Amino acid sequence: DIDECDGSPCKDDQYCLNTDGSFSCKACDASCVGCTGEGSDKCKTCASGFIKEDEKCTDINECTLPEKVCTRENEDCVNTKGSYKCVCSEGFEEKDGTCIPI
Repeated sequence: DIDECDGSPCKDDQYCLNTDGSFSCKACDASCVGCTGEGSDKCKTCASGFIKEDEKCTDINECTLPEKVCTRENEDCVNTKGSYKCVCSEGFEEKDGTCIPI
């Protein structure tokens, strides 16, 4: 078997999997920017919103950072994979860019 992966035939956001007589390109984990294999522990670098911890790219919880990311009054931060979103607190709704009582 020739290792077709030797010449890096896959795209930047993929890794090469050598198979008997061939190869296939597999998508990198969402936490990676470039990778050498499957999983968040094979990232070349971590994607935005992720940080390397214990040799893996793990989600940054922006909602627990010292500097608040959701700064409007009556607004809560909701962590998402690789990012976050700001939503009006319970009992409030967004109107013209502010959270007003329902």
